[in-house]
Amino acid sequence: MSWLRALGASARSGLTVERKRLEPLLALRAALGLALVTAFGLWALGPIAAVSSAFGAFQAAIATFQRSWRPRPELALVSGASLAVSSFLGYLAHPYLGPFLALLGAWTFLAGLTWAIGPTIGLLATTNVAIVLITVTLPSSIGQAVVHAAMMVLGGLVQAALVVLFPVRRWGAQRDALADALAAEADYARRLRHDPVAPFDPAPLIAAREAAAVTLRQARRRPADLRGPRPLAERIRPVLASLADPALGVPDTGPARDRVRELLAAAGAVLDATAHAVRRAEPVRAPAWAVAAFRTPDTGSLLTGPPRRAALRLGALLDRMADLAATAGADPPADRTAPTGLVRPSLVALVPAAAAEVRRELRRRSPVLRHAVRVTAVTTAGYLAGSLLPLGHGYWAPLTSVMVMRPDFSETYARAVGRFGGTLLGVALATALVQSAAPGSLVLGALAVLCAGLMYLLLRTGQFAAQTCLAAYVVLLLGMAGEQWTQTVPERVVLTLVGGLLAMLSYALYPAWETPRLRFRLADWLTAVGRYAATVLARYAVPADEGAPRGARPDGAPAGEPRLAHGGGPDGAAVRAALLKARTARAAWHDSVARAAAEPVRSRGLAPGRARAAERALGRFGRAAMLLEAHLTERGGTPVPGAAALAEALRRAVDEGARAVRERRVPDWRPVREALAAAGSPGPPGEPAPTPGGAGDGHVDAVVRHGARLLLAALEDFSRALDPEAPEDAGSGACTPAT
Repeated sequence: MSWLRALGASARSGLTVERKRLEPLLALRAALGLALVTAFGLWALGPIAAVSSAFGAFQAAIATFQRSWRPRPELALVSGASLAVSSFLGYLAHPYLGPFLALLGAWTFLAGLTWAIGPTIGLLATTNVAIVLITVTLPSSIGQAVVHAAMMVLGGLVQAALVVLFPVRRWGAQRDALADALAAEADYARRLRHDPVAPFDPAPLIAAREAAAVTLRQARRRPADLRGPRPLAERIRPVLASLADPALGVPDTGPARDRVRELLAAAGAVLDATAHAVRRAEPVRAPAWAVAAFRTPDTGSLLTGPPRRAALRLGALLDRMADLAATAGADPPADRTAPTGLVRPSLVALVPAAAAEVRRELRRRSPVLRHAVRVTAVTTAGYLAGSLLPLGHGYWAPLTSVMVMRPDFSETYARAVGRFGGTLLGVALATALVQSAAPGSLVLGALAVLCAGLMYLLLRTGQFAAQTCLAAYVVLLLGMAGEQWTQTVPERVVLTLVGGLLAMLSYALYPAWETPRLRFRLADWLTAVGRYAATVLARYAVPADEGAPRGARPDGAPAGEPRLAHGGGPDGAAVRAALLKARTARAAWHDSVARAAAEPVRSRGLAPGRARAAERALGRFGRAAMLLEAHLTERGGTPVPGAAALAEALRRAVDEGARAVRERRVPDWRPVREALAAAGSPGPPGEPAPTPGGAGDGHVDAVVRHGARLLLAALEDFSRALDPEAPEDAGSGACTPAT
């Protein structure tokens, strides 16, 4: 993409107001905390102290308003306290240009590094630096600086208390995430009726997993109907794919295929009903025809082998899910004192992991380190430039720079354009209001709170809308402190433009392009999904899971048939962990591709056509591994000795293939081909796969052979996609991101 096109795309993105679901109650709670603190500051200490307290409450509210499944009140406390400390130290150094620049540079560098921890912490640290540039100018003595710092701490305390005392939509975010995942699977089931290899985006399942992490305290209060459906949804997805896939025994046409389509439609209806029940905390009301579809006796006569077991297991899993979701409104089990699944660590427990993440980014080619260096240089240079210009309020330039700069190109440029456009509109509206009405301090404070509430409400709709409200908020707040619009408006507009231009220029001069890293992201995805497939194959070699509890069979298979694995025991945990790593690597690849697509650089990584073909190939590879996982056996299954050698060959070949991708070589899959040939003949394409466990004479069971053949075909397509002598888009088939 050329620079002109990249700038145009960034400008459109920055000025776009997106249609997002608004959270008015969250915005109202944050604005209420801001109003309480500002009113107390006006009443007790005067307008200037009220401005400092308003900034403290504003920052703390942002900490609680960031997208979070369960807002942490501790973040509001930490935000207010850190702002108080940094503002006080900044006030002490502010009269001396050299020490203040050193303090500002150190604080900005640390804020830049916090993006390694996550976007929420990075944004809070960045906003902290921006607010400090304003608050250090407000006190006129050390005593006032102490009072202002105390008011900032009070702002954080009030916002934290409101989060605890007035929770908004208790467990609502978790319900929405789980319902979205179930609805996505329902849509997947319906699409499989017409396209047996339809793609599935695991993003809703990833979000539901993140939402399911709870602390010890939250686990004791979590509604019973939020405990079980998510793990079952994870297990339903591969069963749906296995039931629909023609490679495992169901022909493309005929009575068996019609029966599969009927079962998939019924599964979609049950999943939709369950999603609706979870979202509204109501009992499940599945359609009678969908429930009856899994109980008709002709399934056994139309479907045999793996499709029959998949149908039985699907019906059993849907029954269990409906039973669990039907406990809406029920109290949690009395004996549950700790999370049984995902544990959400406390804020203190996250500190060592956060420090380790920051240390990992202290390397020369790290985009986060380059961002920290870039934002530090621009902030200090912007402060010097603002001080030298005959405008006053020189902090507007570095404030703009630090707020718009992000570790990637497109977001930095989009935010710069959106901030400047929003600043122009917000300043114009606030100035017109002040000039026409000439309100007093109390009215200005109320209007500032209103603007802040609108900003909280529109925070997720885009940079332009949020910055419009924020610009008006700052103008009104400084007007409450006694500054005239003629002192703030022209300076704000000009210096905002200067700060935005400095931020954009810095990325052009010292970039951290994503395009050259595409091969490394692709290699990481290949490694992760390859190890997932190898782990699944290794389970066929050792299917017994002695740690699994005895009792009812969740797969629904009749007596005498091998028990299908459901993730229990240590081996099941290994498969699950490998799958999660593959999902993480896939998400990192897609994020990298999206960033690279917006960069104005000549391709030094992967050509777009080859990247798409390689992505499709790895998608099919992951789908084949998922089909293999769907037919794993536990107790009662016969080990498949050939699977162990195949798994080891695949693991070594994938590691070597990832190394070849990083070194711009074409991966060679000869070891996998030889291991598959040694394990047994793959058989004709239309051969139905018999029951897992019937290996016999060391030959890999037909399910494994079919799955291994699909794995090898996908790997060979992957190599063709990266072969410079092959045409671009050389990979065949549709993109099916199964992991």
